[in-house]
Amino acid sequence: MWIWIAVFFASIVLFFVWILWTELFGAGWSPTPVETVKAMLRLGDVKPGDMLYDLGAGDGRIVTIAARDFGARAIGYEIDPIRFIISWLRIVFSGVSGKATVRFKNFYNADLSPATVVTLFLRQHTNENLREKLERELAPGTRVLTYYWTFDKWKPVKVDRRVDIYLYIIGISNS
Repeated sequence: MWIWIAVFFASIVLFFVWILWTELFGAGWSPTPVETVKAMLRLGDVKPGDMLYDLGAGDGRIVTIAARDFGARAIGYEIDPIRFIISWLRIVFSGVSGKATVRFKNFYNADLSPATVVTLFLRQHTNENLREKLERELAPGTRVLTYYWTFDKWKPVKVDRRVDIYLYIIGISNS
């Protein structure tokens, strides 16, 4: 009897540790609706030849849709081990593993310079913490797409208020 009670409480503790894990790195997990992902990628004019980086890849839906429906190459960064596995499985079973990948890595430690498009759905304070890294590493003309949260010191080039998507362009938005 006591063993089942201990297992029950240990499961609850592990569940909360898992949920709070990504909060420690800048954002919890709330999946972006598929139609919002597609609207985001359309607003950013994502196309074949683009190199898309998704920061906080979650379940991999953005990198998968970018590769499958828009023809872009895509890399996702995910720090949560369970979501990393889910993302990897989504990529494999979607048949886009030749064009999309996910890396189990903290995006603060990743070189983002090859990106032509960066997508993120993080938190306001995380966006602000990330802003200088993006300015330092991304080339002028790189498109940065955010869902819901913005950058305080940047001016969006386009906004889709219907779904709270913001398009920023390095060299224009941050001037």
